[in-house]
Amino acid sequence: MIPQLDPAHISTAMRFLEMPGRLPRANDRVVEFQRTHPITKLWGTGRQASSDSMSLDTSPHLVYVRVDPRRRTHAVGMYTHVLDQHGIVYNQPIVLNERQAGVAIEGVIRHNENRDDGGLLRLSVDTHGYTNVGMTVSKLLGFDLCPRLRNLSERKLHLPKGVAAPEGLAAVVAYEISIKAIRAGWTELLRLVASIHAGRVSALVALQRFGSAAQGDPVYRAADHLGRLLCTLFLCDYFSNTEFRREMHTLLNRGESVHQLQRAIYTGKIAPERGRRRDEMIAISGSLTLLTNLVIAWNTQRIQATLDRWRSKGQGVDDDWLRRMGPAHFAHVNFRGTLSFPIDRYLEMLLDATPWRRLAGS
Repeated sequence: MIPQLDPAHISTAMRFLEMPGRLPRANDRVVEFQRTHPITKLWGTGRQASSDSMSLDTSPHLVYVRVDPRRRTHAVGMYTHVLDQHGIVYNQPIVLNERQAGVAIEGVIRHNENRDDGGLLRLSVDTHGYTNVGMTVSKLLGFDLCPRLRNLSERKLHLPKGVAAPEGLAAVVAYEISIKAIRAGWTELLRLVASIHAGRVSALVALQRFGSAAQGDPVYRAADHLGRLLCTLFLCDYFSNTEFRREMHTLLNRGESVHQLQRAIYTGKIAPERGRRRDEMIAISGSLTLLTNLVIAWNTQRIQATLDRWRSKGQGVDDDWLRRMGPAHFAHVNFRGTLSFPIDRYLEMLLDATPWRRLAGS
């Protein structure tokens, strides 16, 4: 596949790429390059994102594998956070058929810790990406979860007893909130959120610990009741604010378009010999994200160049029209062609990054 290169050298280079931190740094640089183009300011501010999982088929003998409920095939989940400017800022392999609130929150934390502008303020998710505890934890961490609820049974307004509600809303109001329970577990709840914020425990582990099996725990009760109140406030905005609802659906649709691009890039199945260990699955997820971000960045660059050329000739383009465009297209990209990279131009940089070069120099 690659002339003048021995397969052993290619395997060694792949191992170097799997070292912790390399693929995330590469993805961050590509996303930052994509965001330097002025047209991305029309797509969003970079303070909002959507997150969702996609499934990749693989062998049934890997530890991450479950049966995809839609396609009835063995698959592993790839969870991604997509900015309102279309770039993927976080990725992680996950097990399918589990609640994804923990990994959704963890992605925002990892992204925000490296940002000087405050990072994400709002994350749109589907039903699998939220829980009542997740709503509370995200709010206390400084951002909002905005779930698109699938089931009508979840679209209820939860209120404390004694709070009056309009007669027209009586059918959807549930008086189930206990202020006493929130006060009883408040101190320990703050300690839990502080531990997540400080990095002593991941959000994924914390939300697994305080899932539905933790009913009766004071911390769980406090987070659950407060989360229902927060979900009630969200639903009021969701149904009464048309612009907010449209913006949220737009973010989720952009995430789906990015997943469609990822499926075009990665065809076939994950080989079982390359996905047995966690670090290998992380490398597969990071590599797919990197290729996806490269296509998005290249499309953004070409759109910006075309726009600049048109405007230099006096041809006006309406910003409202540009705002509804997106760079997650691939019909013009030949993914099965011959790829040529000018590796010789970056030879010293690539070799300097390897640990054995640093040790030899010291």
